[in-house]
Amino acid sequence: MTVPTTPQRPVTVRVFSQRLSATPRGARLARRLAAQQLHDWGIPHGTDASDTVALIVAELAANAVTHGRVPGRDFELRLTLVTGGVRIEVSDARAGSHPPGPREVHPPCPLDESGRGLLLVDALADRWEVLRRQPGKTVRAEVDLPATPPP
Repeated sequence: MTVPTTPQRPVTVRVFSQRLSATPRGARLARRLAAQQLHDWGIPHGTDASDTVALIVAELAANAVTHGRVPGRDFELRLTLVTGGVRIEVSDARAGSHPPGPREVHPPCPLDESGRGLLLVDALADRWEVLRRQPGKTVRAEVDLPATPPP
């Protein structure tokens, strides 16, 4: 007797990884590369998903450059397109520096000139976390994609 099987959609995982200089220019480039890679994967420029991922990348890259910079060391941007979403990972090499994670982020004082980046990540990402690694850390955020592709 043959047991009928339910056809399953194939799982396609696509990965983009790039090391960038830990400078403001490297952070700007990270955002542009992310937007272009999403476009190449079929998530067009200007869509909510593309704009959300680009903004998260910009904030995490700026944090890596500002707070995680180690002279002579790069930071890494890694994007993974999985079924149903995009995973963003930004890693730096600074040991001992660990940002607050989800549920630990507090708004800065109203007159502070910085300190809002992780608030944006917290508001925009569907999930995020801070992972320790040797050396340094990785901030991972995930953005769910719409069930049907935009027109």
